Amino acid sequence: MLTIADVTYRIAGRPLLENASATIGVGQRVGLVGPNGAGKTTLLKLILGTLHVDAGDIFMPKAWRIGTVAQEAPGGETTPLEAVLAADVERARLLVEAETETDGFRIAEIHERLLAIGAEAAPARAGTILHGLGFSAEAQARPLSSFSGGWRMRVALAGVLFSRPDLLLLDEPTNHLDLEASIWLEDYLKRYPATIVMVSHDRGLLNAVPDHILHLDDRGLTLYIGGYDRFERTRNERLALLEKQRQRQENERKRIQAFVDRFRAKASKARQAQSRLKALARMEPIPEAAMRTSIGIAFPEIEPLASPIVTCEGVSVGYDGRPVLRGLDLAIQADDRIALLGANGNGKTTFARLIADRLGPLGGRLIKSKKLTVGYFAQHQLEELDAASDALRHMSEAMPTAAPERVRAYLGRFGFSGDAAEVPVSQLSGGEKARLALALIARQAPQLLILDEPTNHLDIDMRRALAEALAEFAGAVILVSHDPSLVELVADRLWLVEDGAVRPFDGDLDEYRRRVLAAETDNAPRGPGGSSLNRREARRDAAALRRKLAPLRKQAQAAEASVERLSAERDEILRALSDPTTYDAPPAEVGTLSRRRAEVERRLAAAEADWLAAVEALENAEREAAGEGR
Repeated sequence: MLTIADVTYRIAGRPLLENASATIGVGQRVGLVGPNGAGKTTLLKLILGTLHVDAGDIFMPKAWRIGTVAQEAPGGETTPLEAVLAADVERARLLVEAETETDGFRIAEIHERLLAIGAEAAPARAGTILHGLGFSAEAQARPLSSFSGGWRMRVALAGVLFSRPDLLLLDEPTNHLDLEASIWLEDYLKRYPATIVMVSHDRGLLNAVPDHILHLDDRGLTLYIGGYDRFERTRNERLALLEKQRQRQENERKRIQAFVDRFRAKASKARQAQSRLKALARMEPIPEAAMRTSIGIAFPEIEPLASPIVTCEGVSVGYDGRPVLRGLDLAIQADDRIALLGANGNGKTTFARLIADRLGPLGGRLIKSKKLTVGYFAQHQLEELDAASDALRHMSEAMPTAAPERVRAYLGRFGFSGDAAEVPVSQLSGGEKARLALALIARQAPQLLILDEPTNHLDIDMRRALAEALAEFAGAVILVSHDPSLVELVADRLWLVEDGAVRPFDGDLDEYRRRVLAAETDNAPRGPGGSSLNRREARRDAAALRRKLAPLRKQAQAAEASVERLSAERDEILRALSDPTTYDAPPAEVGTLSRRRAEVERRLAAAEADWLAAVEALENAEREAAGEGR
């Protein structure tokens, strides 16, 4: 298992982590979450060993291989397939050795090991991973130098997935992916057989993949069971309980202080006053609950228009006279919420640019409402912000006739209140720049918003704020996003961009997800080791392993359920004990409640011990199975 023991790490003397501890079991999939700047990426680097702790330690089995995506994209004339195959260092080394070795016994050992690690099936497995991340068979054979940086980062991700490390560290793995590749990656990670620690702002991914959430906040670590929604619910309940306890303690402090102030001067009460003063000093202050501060996004009121606001009649659009999309016959209504589906390169951005008047049609008729104003958000707009300027100056230039108070009030709707409006753009985070770009777009009160990957730099809370703002927006929305959660929250219509056409998709996002995964299964490339026979053998071995581990897994799940049930019972008792009205009841009832708490806490401690023992037994069995598989 991975153990983080009392770790302290400082940057420029400021502690980013302080006595932080957590234990992650073998095979657990953990989502690492926390506020921006809390140190999530730093913690991954400490686990990886590229940074070193100031105090404490991080332990893991010595035999563990750690995998993470390199920050620099691979390049050169190597093909994606070759780059991914090279990521399995042991296989690559053995293949080279097999070409030069002359000793017969060593040659036999090499081939036995190559057989054990599935070297023959490696090209097919590498091709399947690349295909899932969006590379066609033709693209897998092209040199890396012909791809953009984002596509080359996909190759880096494919390489670390192919190498099958015992501990997989991922930092925002969906950042360079489209929706289709994100769907494939989510499915792949749900089935990943080893340990994962993953940083992500994708709420859907954090609900689908992790079985635990590790929360980094206030320099410490807390491990929660379940996905992100369950973590958020549990944490909010704990914060509410903590706030009740704090208020109760504060009331008790005021009562004691009032007694001391009243009777300190009286000789008959002086001893009691001194006793209460000591009790007051012994009270450990309960900190005020750090509830999440909400930064809102609010789009202005718009002038309503009659439908349709945009009509395409046989429209073709493309570049340099070559159409990317043809024969478009579509209509956009005044209140449409449309999400564009389809793999990168199919023409989603081309269609968005057509509707936003950034690209003219090559043929057909494009008809728009005369009073239509379009707001278009694209990633390159963040780069166009003046780094030396600030939000206030940007918005003042965009609203030249508005009074300064009105400009500031408008910026406040996008989270730039007070001094925040005068922070230079060069010092803003990616999320803050995205908010500023959205504010500049929204100032014209557009009746149609076109958002092309608006969430790339937004954290979970800001993504939710954007979804809520779009829900309140009275106009039409066209959305391109790799975030399934945002698509589900915003869109009520899905349009598929595929095969040079744009057409309505008859189904919901779950049906599209099934379509994508089915297509990956049917179309994934197969090499010499990718025969249906090998695939059947792999499925048969996996089924045998599941049967072998089923009793231990069931025992661990039952123990975990007991811990959850007793934890909920304990929290309910603590809520009752923190409620002042409880003490209006007869003392006997309060005593019963206190005894019940002690009994539940005793049973909870025993259940936690049983759970840990069951998890350890399961981990040992999985480790033995993994050793046999390698």
